[in-house]
Amino acid sequence: MNTRITYNNEKYILGQLFWSFFKIGAFTFGSGYAMIPMIEKEVIDRKKWFEKDDFYNQLTLAQSAPGPIALNTAVFVGYKLKGWIGSLISVLGVVIPSFTILLLVAVYLAGYKDLPEVESAFKGIRPAVIALICVPCIRMMKNFSIWKIAVAVSIAIIIWQLGISPIYFLILGAAAGIIYTFYAKPKPKS
Repeated sequence: MNTRITYNNEKYILGQLFWSFFKIGAFTFGSGYAMIPMIEKEVIDRKKWFEKDDFYNQLTLAQSAPGPIALNTAVFVGYKLKGWIGSLISVLGVVIPSFTILLLVAVYLAGYKDLPEVESAFKGIRPAVIALICVPCIRMMKNFSIWKIAVAVSIAIIIWQLGISPIYFLILGAAAGIIYTFYAKPKPKS
């Protein structure tokens, strides 16, 4: 993996990590998947901390690991840039806004959750959240061949229709990738 890491200012990289993930955590609604397009834009386009292919490889690992995708992504970005302290700073950046907002909502707004206006607002947010979840999927598929897209769609349908755990497909996919790398992929000539 060829990772191009450029620091806007090496002295302030931890502050940049925290602030980047703080903004993402504060202004993203929905699941962790809704954060992926914002993380991608920040770390690839704006900060140029990652090449696109390397980011997608790391994102695949983050999706495979247990835990929320946004936290896993913050961990790998922080770790790639500044090791364990970078991971900690990134995670704090993405968690603090959500934690603070949820705490405030729980303390001050819990009595208003059943109001029709509040319910309507949440219903209105749902389509945008679905769109934010679809964006990274579509971007990743741009680099896929037709057979990879067919396999992905087939697996999604099988999981949806038969209720089979996705972990089996992750294990199967990892095994297939290893077998392909070691046995089927042509070896470079020395």
